[in-house]
Amino acid sequence: MYKATQTRIQTYLNDVAGVRIVCAFIDDNRLDEQIRQAVLSLETKWTEKEIGFQVELEEVKYTANEGLFMHIWINLLDNAIKFSPSKGTITMFLKQEQDSVKFILEDEGPGIEDDVKSRIFDKFYQVDGSHKAEGNGLGLALVKRIVDSAGGTIKAENREYGGCRFVIELPKQKDEII
Repeated sequence: MYKATQTRIQTYLNDVAGVRIVCAFIDDNRLDEQIRQAVLSLETKWTEKEIGFQVELEEVKYTANEGLFMHIWINLLDNAIKFSPSKGTITMFLKQEQDSVKFILEDEGPGIEDDVKSRIFDKFYQVDGSHKAEGNGLGLALVKRIVDSAGGTIKAENREYGGCRFVIELPKQKDEII
């Protein structure tokens, strides 16, 4: 049974990372609005923990698959909520730079241990055993594949004053579609 589930999940990941990103439901999107929708979709979780937000989102239009990009925002926010302490703060920035679009998400959780940083984007890897019942270890792997397919980069790092920071950089678009 485990092997069959693993095969189905691998097929799904391959489909998402391949042709379907280019072909399915591509449109102009406002990334700032997508991020706001992601925050609202997780309202039950962050209100339960009394988490506050510091948000600075510039208006950013980007041509991409809306559903796949929404997966990025929801997954990163869900993880930030999951690992944040009660009454913590999640900080988000979205800005258009000269050659790229940059999204930064910071939480006040425990951060990422150095020996784990190189593995958090691996399929089926879960950082914290206490949260294994809440996921399957595919979220960040899929986020990375989507970002990579868009020609972007994602990195995770610890903040010097505690917590974790995820930074996504997407290339400034010309006429190509992602």
